[in-house]
Amino acid sequence: MTLLGQQPPPPPQGPGVYPPFPAPPVEGRGRRLGLGLGVGAGVLVLVCGGGVAAAVGLGRVMTSALNEQAEVVVGDYLDALRDREWSQAYDQLCDEARQKETEAQFTSRVSTAELITSWEVGNVDLTQLAAPVAVTYADGDTADLRAFLGQSRDTGGFEVCSIEE
Repeated sequence: MTLLGQQPPPPPQGPGVYPPFPAPPVEGRGRRLGLGLGVGAGVLVLVCGGGVAAAVGLGRVMTSALNEQAEVVVGDYLDALRDREWSQAYDQLCDEARQKETEAQFTSRVSTAELITSWEVGNVDLTQLAAPVAVTYADGDTADLRAFLGQSRDTGGFEVCSIEE
């Protein structure tokens, strides 16, 4: 007997008690889990692979653009020297180079130098901001020079600071 003289209710009639829900399915569970993990891994590889491919592509495009810009800037500078347009060549120098020598000093120095008639600009070395330049002089001699570049504060583009052996 329990408190206050009441008894617990009798058990339900029938063969026994049924559980409130069936047991979870066992067959196929590992297969579904493996399939889900496989699909998730596949999506992850695609996303990460796409990101890596985009980064590589962007790097190549940027390098190509910098090489093209350096080729144009160095070419314009050497065009001005070849055409003996000293003032135009001086205006294409970076700020640092123009602070080191006046236009008159520059003209005096480059007007006595051997005339460069043709050139080929190589790939920019971004650590030194320099590009190799294979030049041919008026007398047919050749040389490998380096064009050191600077960045314009106004435009952000390259400017020639010096061309040296």
